[in-house]
Amino acid sequence: MTSEQTARVTEHRVPGRGPYAIATGPDGALWCTLEGSGEIGRLVPGESTVTFPLAPDCGPTIIVAGPDGALWFTESRAHRIGRITAEGEVSGFALRECMPYGLGVGPDGALWFTEMTTDCIGRITIDGTVTEFPLPLTGAFPSAIVAGPDEAMWFTMNQANAIGRIDLRGEVTVHELPTPDAAPVGITLGPDGALWFVEIAAGQIGRITVDGEIAEYPLADRGARPHAIAAGPDGALWFSEWGANRIGTITTAGTLGEPVGLPTPDAEPHGLAFGPDGRLWVALEHGTLAQITPAGNGRSA
Repeated sequence: MTSEQTARVTEHRVPGRGPYAIATGPDGALWCTLEGSGEIGRLVPGESTVTFPLAPDCGPTIIVAGPDGALWFTESRAHRIGRITAEGEVSGFALRECMPYGLGVGPDGALWFTEMTTDCIGRITIDGTVTEFPLPLTGAFPSAIVAGPDEAMWFTMNQANAIGRIDLRGEVTVHELPTPDAAPVGITLGPDGALWFVEIAAGQIGRITVDGEIAEYPLADRGARPHAIAAGPDGALWFSEWGANRIGTITTAGTLGEPVGLPTPDAEPHGLAFGPDGRLWVALEHGTLAQITPAGNGRSA
């Protein structure tokens, strides 16, 4: 799919408020955080969404499929790491006051997370053992985190204007971005073995190799405020344009495609993931999950 004329967008309303992030679970369902109402939602395409309550003001943000068959998520306002089984059983682990945000599964079988207000990267095992690693910068505001191809975790430092790498021993390397005040947020591993990220304040997509080589690709609309990014089965990278109400795409060669417009104005697209149906699903903060289907795909929504 290359443009809003060649894609079909179907919105699925969910109970609760503020869909923020989305992930495909090991059960074949789509799981999302409802940041506004403090819930976790579960959607099987074609069926109604089921929600599971948390503390109303806990602020669930990023959610990922864990190494143990459950879904794990950050609770930024409650300073917790949460866990929910496919049957909806919720548990969690309290942290110190640190505003956890990004979350990713490491090559060591643990979950690694960012602490936005303490300049640390955290590691939690499935039994709840927490280790923290301080960053060499202050006020860095570490945000999204993902496993790289090199036995390390890579993360964005939103206020330090940098991309970080932390190995499994906790040693940190910092790569400064060429564009000042770019404010990187989302990051993902691309099909080319590089890390791709979005620069929300600069209106650019970035790419960094494991050797630290950085390239930046400006969007046509520099005010689009790209937020999250995911690698697609088509070999391209897909990203939400939070400020422009669109979904964008870029090839690993750096060629930008025509963005896909969302039908509802001011839908506020945030997290996105490819579902078990191979289609792109996007959490829209106004209250729905959007399913994006290529033209010519005859399967029902």
